[in-house]
Amino acid sequence: MTLALGPSWLDPDYLLNTFGIWGLLLIVFAESGLLIGFFLPGDSLLFTTGLLITSKQLDFPLWGAIGLICLAAILGDQAGYMFGKKVGPSLFKREDSRLFKQENVTKAHEFFEKHGPKSLVLARFVPIVRTFTPIIAGVSGMRYRSFLTFNVIGGVLWGAGVTLLGSWLGNIAFVHKNIEAILILIVLISVVPIAIEFLRARGKSKKEAARSAQSGEPGGPDETPPARRRHAKR
Repeated sequence: MTLALGPSWLDPDYLLNTFGIWGLLLIVFAESGLLIGFFLPGDSLLFTTGLLITSKQLDFPLWGAIGLICLAAILGDQAGYMFGKKVGPSLFKREDSRLFKQENVTKAHEFFEKHGPKSLVLARFVPIVRTFTPIIAGVSGMRYRSFLTFNVIGGVLWGAGVTLLGSWLGNIAFVHKNIEAILILIVLISVVPIAIEFLRARGKSKKEAARSAQSGEPGGPDETPPARRRHAKR
């Protein structure tokens, strides 16, 4: 059963039917700590995995899948942490590209600064931030022992929790009878965070363009050379 809704990489049922449990593990690993994985639908994939295993549409042991998912999530964060330690502050100077936005790094950094080590647990349940937080932990020089502890806790809570939620709902008669409609709803929910981020980025770009246009006018705030501004402060 393949849902004809949106791009295939947002369709968890299509991904699972096409790539199986091993493709799921690769996606979980990439979304957990690789820069290129921030757009992947991790939450909906885990939920759908539990749902399809319980409804016998995915032939794989539930607890085996949960164990592998948790391991992939933990290893993904580990890769992100090591990448952050190696790249360091240069990550904040990297130019925007199609798959990389400096804004995502800034958001993850603010999230990490606000919540400290426990951000590694909380971020698991926040799309996009989930991908960048372990990288920021590495950039900030977080102690590895602390990182490992919160990484394992977050990976298990997220990997097991979301998958078990899907499995539990799969036992409900209404959900079981309307599984295609439920999967369509999951896809729609997966699209929401991406749509919100797109609209925010678009609005921010418009504001920055308007601000730049104003600063370029005669008498604008940026017209005074830095040397004259320093002289005026004396």
